[in-house]
This record gives sequence, structure tokens and C-alpha cells, in this order.
Amino acid sequence: MQMDTEKKNDLNETTARLGTEPLRKLLFRLSMPSMVSMIAMSLYFLADTFWLGRLSYQAIAAVTIIWPFYIMVFAVGYGSGVGANALASRRFGEGNVEATNRVAGQAFPISVFFGAIFLVASLVFGRQIASLLGATPEIIDLTVRYLSFFGLGLPFIVFRVITRNVFQAAGDAMKPMIFPVVGAVVNAALDPFLIFGWGPFPEMGIAGAGLATTISGVVACALSCYFLLRRQSLYRVRPRHLKPDFTIIAQIYRVGLPSMLMDMTEAGIFLVLNRIVAGFGSLALAALGITASIAALAFIPVVGVAHALLPIVGFCFGARLWKRMWSAVRQGALIVAGVLGAASVLLAILAPRVIAIFNDTPELLEIAVPGMRIFISALFLIGPTIMFIITFQGLSKGWTATALSLVRQLAFLLPALLILPRFLGLTGVWMSLPLSDFGGAVVAGLWIYREYRLQKRSGIWNEPPVTEPVPQPVPGERPTLD
Repeated sequence: MQMDTEKKNDLNETTARLGTEPLRKLLFRLSMPSMVSMIAMSLYFLADTFWLGRLSYQAIAAVTIIWPFYIMVFAVGYGSGVGANALASRRFGEGNVEATNRVAGQAFPISVFFGAIFLVASLVFGRQIASLLGATPEIIDLTVRYLSFFGLGLPFIVFRVITRNVFQAAGDAMKPMIFPVVGAVVNAALDPFLIFGWGPFPEMGIAGAGLATTISGVVACALSCYFLLRRQSLYRVRPRHLKPDFTIIAQIYRVGLPSMLMDMTEAGIFLVLNRIVAGFGSLALAALGITASIAALAFIPVVGVAHALLPIVGFCFGARLWKRMWSAVRQGALIVAGVLGAASVLLAILAPRVIAIFNDTPELLEIAVPGMRIFISALFLIGPTIMFIITFQGLSKGWTATALSLVRQLAFLLPALLILPRFLGLTGVWMSLPLSDFGGAVVAGLWIYREYRLQKRSGIWNEPPVTEPVPQPVPGERPTLD
């Protein structure tokens, strides 16, 4: 009882800081765990791209073509994790320890079920998947070879993504941050040994990159299992909790299914992008892979600030701290716009040198350098757009946030991808991205301004703030990133 009282006091103190701590300091502190996790995820792709670039540009193209499939795997894991996070958080709030253990235990049967589907698909239907994703005859064998070893680790990826959310539901920000970092380090370390056969390792080529990713996933998964099952967390998961409970699973997907569908939509858009780019050859695919990997690094601060902004908006909404809430939105938008603007200018200037780090084939540089400069030209607009979408999530207007997120992809990006390349060739593909960034930013900006004006006119700003700490909104809502 005393321990529960101490935990409750710590929770109240932590949540109260959301309403009192200086905003810039608070945004920075809350954004760090997500930024570290994103850096770890980026290292997976950067390490593969770097070492495979020494093999050939075709190898980079083969890995690039797999991305929609990976996004779909991640969508299943994240959607399942979001639902488990929300449900476990609610049970923690109710003080029902046994129920939280049952929720956490469902990570195992869910991972086995979906992981087996993805594993069989990779091993049995690898060539069909590669063809569907847009692999050209030049790279289809490489794609199948990579997919056959990469697919072995998909059940572990699903489990790791789910359990990351499960740990977060218990208020643990460190383990979800550390485990991906360990996996990324293992992947980066193994890549050259397995790709080129250094030391006692066999020379596996592109298959080595897939195996390195699988081994790193097993390591991260093993860490998650250990800390979940060995009383190294608030959970006390026992073998009886691992049995599938379809009532709990249904509750998990009642919350998590929208997030899963959102990410699957993103996978579908990326599939269209891949197939269109593949029509211009393997060089174009390799250029897309390198450009996207580099841009992902610049995007890391956006993810961090987005995850920091969500609880601040939710707290201020519940506490009726309207001016602080809108100040946080404004500061978050300005910070990410400034960071992405500076990164875009720097990358545009250094594009030839940065791309050459991965592969310096003259023909590739001729395509990738102007492509990356166009690709990132409106990058600074994405950051504020994400902040506006996050604001609606914090205001419990999930459908508005979902609609705004889909506007960029379905109303702007998809039509541009289908129309512009017909007239402008590969340049039209690159131009589709900044045009959709601009369109999405305009719509989101107008909608957030409308929300701001409606609040001011409604009179709620005149209501006194809540003096007692208010409970946090149910965690698990992920910022929707394009």
C-alpha cells in the first residue's frame, strides 16, 4: 500500500510538471527517448545502405524495394502495440495487476500468429512479393535472396514493436529506448562481416544484410522477453498469461486497428512510389533508397518533438491551460520548422558528398543529387504539419487527426505520383513529394487555425484552470508520420 501511494505521488508530480515546467526544456526532455529510438531505427537502414553500397547500387535498390513490406510488418506490430498500450494503461489505472499481465502476455500469441504469416510469405512467396513490390528483372534475384533471410526475423520484429508499447504503458521509457539501440548496434556490427565474409564468417552478399537484421532482431526480442518475464518490470507475466485470450485481443484491436490501417495506407503509397520509380530502372530505385535514408535522419527531431507535444497538449486540455497549450504548439512547430529548414539547406549544399558516402557511381550521382535536392525542398513544412496533427490527437479529435494525415497522402501525393511522371519523367516523381508537403501543410494549417479561433470564440478560455493534477490521456496514440 505504501509503495502504491509513493508511485501515485510520483505520477502526480510527473504529470504536474507538464503544466509548470518551461516549455522548451519540457519539449527537449520528453523528446529525447523517442529521438534515441528513431536514431536506432535509422541506423538499421543506414548501415545496410552504407555496406550494400560497397557491394553495388543494385543491392541498394533491392533493399529499397522491400520497404513497403517492412512498413506493413511494422504496421501490424505497432497497431497491436498501441492497443495493448492503451488497454494495459487502463488496467494499471484501475490497479488490476492480474489484468495487466494478461494484456502483456498477449504479445506472444499475437507475434506468433502474424510473425508466422509474414515468415511463410517471405520464404514461400518471396519472388511474387518482390515482383508485386516492383522489383525489376535486374534486381529481383537479389531482392528474393535478401527477403528470404530478412523474413526469418519478422516474428521477432513484431514482438519487439508490441512489447515496446507494453513497457511504455508501465511508464518505462528507458527499456523501449535501449533495446532498439542494442539491436541497431548488433546489426551495424554484423553487416560487413556477413556481407563480405570478414574473418571466419561466410561471404553472403545481400543475404548477409538480411541475416544481420534478423540476428539483431532476435537479440532485441530476447532482451524484451527477459525483462518482461523475469520480474524486471511492473509486469509479472506467467505461462498462464501467454494463452490467447480472444476477448483481450478484440479489445486490443478495437483501439489499435485504426493505427494499423493508417500505416498500411502508408505502405500502399510507398508501394505505388516504388513501382513508379522502378519504371525508371534500378539506378532510380537506389537513388530513392539513399535519399529517403538521409532524409529520415533529418526527420528524427520531428518525431521526438511530436511525441513530447502529445502529452503536453493532453494535459493542458484537461487542465484548461489553453494559453500554455497553444504556446507549446507554436513553439513545437517553430522548432521543427527551423531544424528541418537548416537540415534541408545543408543537405542541398552537401548532396554530392553525402550521397557518395553510400555509392559514388557517376550515373547514380547524376540521378540522386538533383533528386534529393527536390525531395527535401519542402521538408521544413512537414514538421509543423505533424505538430498540428498531434494537437488534434491531444484534443481527443482522433478522426480529425486521421483525416489530416491522409490528406497529404491520398489527396496530394497519390494524384501527383500518378500524373506528374507522365509529363516530367523521374523529375515528376521527385516533385510529387514537395508538392504534397505543401498541400498537406496548407490544409493542416488552416484547420488548426480554425480550431484556435473556435476555442477563443467559445468562451472556454475564460474558465478557471484545474488546480489539481489531472490524469493523462490514454497513451498509445502515435504521431502519424508521412
